[in-house]
Amino acid sequence: MKYDYLIVGAGIFGSVFAHEARKRNKKCLVIDRRKHTGGNIYCHNVNGINVHQYGAHIFHTHDKEIWDYVNQFAEFNHYINAPVALAKGKLYNLPFNMNTFYQLWGTTTPAEAIKKIEEQKLLYGSENPQNLEEQAINLVGKDIYETLIKEYTEKQWGRKAADLPSFIIKRLPVRFTFDNNYFNDRYQGIPIGGYNVIIENLLKDTEVRIDTDFFEDREYFESIAHKIVFTGQIDEFFGYRFGTLEYRSLRFEHENLPVDNYQGNAVVNYNDSIYPFTRIIEHKHFEFGKQKHTVITREYPEAWEKGREAYYPVNDAENQKKFEQYKSLSQTVENVIFGGRLAEFRYYDMHQIIASSLQKIKKEFNEY
Repeated sequence: MKYDYLIVGAGIFGSVFAHEARKRNKKCLVIDRRKHTGGNIYCHNVNGINVHQYGAHIFHTHDKEIWDYVNQFAEFNHYINAPVALAKGKLYNLPFNMNTFYQLWGTTTPAEAIKKIEEQKLLYGSENPQNLEEQAINLVGKDIYETLIKEYTEKQWGRKAADLPSFIIKRLPVRFTFDNNYFNDRYQGIPIGGYNVIIENLLKDTEVRIDTDFFEDREYFESIAHKIVFTGQIDEFFGYRFGTLEYRSLRFEHENLPVDNYQGNAVVNYNDSIYPFTRIIEHKHFEFGKQKHTVITREYPEAWEKGREAYYPVNDAENQKKFEQYKSLSQTVENVIFGGRLAEFRYYDMHQIIASSLQKIKKEFNEY
């Protein structure tokens, strides 16, 4: 066989695995059905602005080992994620904090805000929440739920909040400080020059073929490597034997505008149902750009079907039951390593994908 590893998917998981395997003197081939590497973190440069082609990606982690690892491949800036939400004609700071509570109720002290939330939880909460709506009200009260959660969530998932399982919102970040930093993680930033810098450095010594679909010539690809690292949809790999796993998809509408500053922030959520999109991203603010023009992206949640990009797994009971069957089946396949958000049917942040890939490497090379 020509290769030690065929890696299906040139996103973060596959790229990290390829880099680490190459360090161990293994010959790898990375293929991807898209026309570029990088998966969903791919950036398209538009006149000096790195456009996050598949939605906003902000790197954040508490794990110093992962932070040090990724900093080998790119220098990071000091960007802090501080989104705002437009709801009912007003702008609110996120995550829910003292600024949000002042904007909503006029409260100025933590005690006032806590009292307001507790009163609403007592009035409108449920002893045993059965759905997302009841769970959210139990956590933050009715005003926050109806203003800042309900319509955004229903757009995102394409169904009523009362029809969504409660576990989707296990907890909601609530801070009784004037802190707009969305993440609590110690390490946070955007790679200078965009995420392509990281992927290019990870794959610089590896053979890569883009615009190449594993399933269009599966027999050939399975014959050229001792092992396969598969990062695509696990149900597709097994021919949908136990049924199709369900996702939500997204559509991105990019627009180049002849203004230097469109919205004053990298991310603005549009909560109300009158807007068909959930947020507008202004990419230059990720890297503190000074260009005389700007690029914005409107993000539209949409129904998923076979052939469309799968972004968010629908981890309800029915889908999870199917996935467990696929997972059990995958453990019987000796020469295939499954990894990444599609193969593991879970939503990963970037640092979690890197950690998962490194763990698979350690297991593969018996380095525990």
